[in-house]
Amino acid sequence: MEPVFDALKAILLVHSRRLVVAVDEPGHYSLDTRHVMPNGKTLWFGGVRIKKRYVSYHLMPIYVDATLSESIGEALAKRRQGKSCFNFRTLEQIPLIELASLTERSVRDYERRDYLG
Repeated sequence: MEPVFDALKAILLVHSRRLVVAVDEPGHYSLDTRHVMPNGKTLWFGGVRIKKRYVSYHLMPIYVDATLSESIGEALAKRRQGKSCFNFRTLEQIPLIELASLTERSVRDYERRDYLG
């Protein structure tokens, strides 16, 4: 599972300067924004985490903006669980270019909404 985690984490690492690293530990990497929600907590951007049988990749902007969600291709859609999570067991299951592009568009969407601070 670690090679899958490393590949997914690498996609998020590209954006770590524009976001806030909330968790960086073995098997768990998470990014927040600087935007403070009404409940006083920062807005979560996404993350990657090793679970028992798969590695999950969460991307909250696709939950916020339906157009991002609608742009998801078939290969990535097959890995989708819920509204903003994708699960992978092998490197071959990861459409890296599409996921990296979706993550970049998600950062730009949050930037447009002034969530990056």
